[in-house]
Amino acid sequence: RFSRVSRQKRPKHSHCESMAATFAPNLSGCGLPGAGLPGPKPAGKKPLSQEQVALREWCLGEDGRAQAESTVLLHVSHSNLKKTFFQEIRLDMHMKIERVKHKLEFHTGTSASSAQLYLLDEVGNAIAECEDQKMLGFYSPYDGCRLHIVDLDPNSASAGGWLEDVSLVKKYEISEEAYNQRENTYRNFKAKKLAEDPTWSLKADMESRAGKGAVQQAFPGHAAGKVDDEEHQGEKAASIKVGDRCEVAGGRRGEVMFVGKVGELPLGWWVGVKYDEPVGKNDGSVKGVRYFESGEGYGGFVRPDLVEVGDFPEDDPFADLADEM
Repeated sequence: RFSRVSRQKRPKHSHCESMAATFAPNLSGCGLPGAGLPGPKPAGKKPLSQEQVALREWCLGEDGRAQAESTVLLHVSHSNLKKTFFQEIRLDMHMKIERVKHKLEFHTGTSASSAQLYLLDEVGNAIAECEDQKMLGFYSPYDGCRLHIVDLDPNSASAGGWLEDVSLVKKYEISEEAYNQRENTYRNFKAKKLAEDPTWSLKADMESRAGKGAVQQAFPGHAAGKVDDEEHQGEKAASIKVGDRCEVAGGRRGEVMFVGKVGELPLGWWVGVKYDEPVGKNDGSVKGVRYFESGEGYGGFVRPDLVEVGDFPEDDPFADLADEM
């Protein structure tokens, strides 16, 4: 009853079994059970016979996909979804229509109890109205046909185009008077900035914030604020020298590799640290200018007040094990 006109009949099992040896993979040398069995090695790739080519084409199909004889590829459309179309959903023709509805519910959101299915041909002509207790194959569908879902629920979430037309969604609106009464708004923020600096612009402000944010991300724990002094933290930097072992705020240990000013960073003194572990932000360079050598992620630049020099040996992850032995 579920046979297809467009497909050839399956080869007999005896023929398939006789062809199995031809397609058996060569497992020698792969370490799998049975892979070491002795056997002659093929000298080259043997061309397929005409029967083998026919069997291969039958298994793969026209588009290169294997498909069981009892399955069919159907498109799916929906009465409430005008812009949404589901392509080639694989269905078994032994499935009852009721079960098909449950499967399509995951695709369309329409419950099985509220869905009425119609089978259409490839050009949209109606073939049949599907009944729940009949199998899909009863209606002789073929690849390229379409199942059209009519949503019978008047309160469905998709009714009236609500899932596709965003213009139907009510937006929150506020009057000018109510907006002006609010304090923390962009309008008030912009007016305050322009009163402080008539040349202020949002673009320039965002670029400035991005630069400061990068510094804050690279040097966590450091206080924010614009620095105008070229000798900022110079006294603290004087007590730190290259080669010192150190511990940076947050418990990150390493070796001091650089002490000085970095033209690519804000004014003041900086300390370049080569960390023992990859907890840094760079490899000892800033914006392409190298100040010391380190592995990627092992280098970083911090303000001197975040660095403590002293006896900070590299942490030994196996120290506790040695104590127990």
